[in-house]
Amino acid sequence: MSQNVPTHYAQQYANNIELLLQQKGSRLSDSVSFQPITGAKAATPVEQIGAVEARRRTTRYPSLTPQDTPHDRPWIYPVDYDWNDLIDSIDKLRTVVDPQSSYVENGTYAMGRAKDDEIIAAFFADRKTGEDAGTTVSFPAGQQVAVNFGSASNVGLTVAKLREALRLLMAAEVDLDNDPLTLAITSTQHDNLLAEIQVISSDFNGDKPVLQEGRITRFLGFNFKRLERLKTNGSGFRRAPAYSKSGMVLGMWNDISTDISQRKDLAGLPFQVYVYGTFGATRKEEKKVVEIICN
Repeated sequence: MSQNVPTHYAQQYANNIELLLQQKGSRLSDSVSFQPITGAKAATPVEQIGAVEARRRTTRYPSLTPQDTPHDRPWIYPVDYDWNDLIDSIDKLRTVVDPQSSYVENGTYAMGRAKDDEIIAAFFADRKTGEDAGTTVSFPAGQQVAVNFGSASNVGLTVAKLREALRLLMAAEVDLDNDPLTLAITSTQHDNLLAEIQVISSDFNGDKPVLQEGRITRFLGFNFKRLERLKTNGSGFRRAPAYSKSGMVLGMWNDISTDISQRKDLAGLPFQVYVYGTFGATRKEEKKVVEIICN
């Protein structure tokens, strides 16, 4: 056998590229209202007019006194995000497949998660209102469901907490028929609910299927969105937001954009994959968002 045969051996590579486990883009953006926005610093998604009460007439021909209808204006501030990486021409020569499209996909997923991070931060953060964004509004304690609600100890997500969140939204006159409700949870809160017989048993749900391939997708009118990016408070308890679609707004200055170009200023003339976007989020109304605190 010739000693030169090994020079013809071929290296075997995988014929595709697999992205590792990750949240593939945004999971919350379709559960909030959307507003295209322009402006250098901040922009208003909507002008708000507060509720008024009719006066009862007790005399004939009384003089008319204006009641000063309350007005408000929520503000959104833009946040810039980007991501980039290089694909060296030398590396492309050594791979069977071109990783360029996978890099674009990976970067786009990262930008989608950034959208969720902006929405998550806005659920309970201070927000700016007023004609010139001069008023700061904090998330009210009255819109919180305590970590020990309905229990003698600190517990995770329970049916009692879900009922209280729904009660708060109903008491605020949220239009449940036309304003979809969402509950964002992590895998831990989902597991909490799997132990609640009222959730998983069809006896409590009108013989309707509750589990879809082992997952709870809807209960008490809430559409569940699972993601592992929800924040904890100072005590380490998870902050699960329950909200109506019109209660949160995602402002979009520039949606996710991609650019692929060759860097002729670098050795090897690598290709650069660049993904960027500008967006921000805020609450539109305090009483359309409820914080469920979970152990």
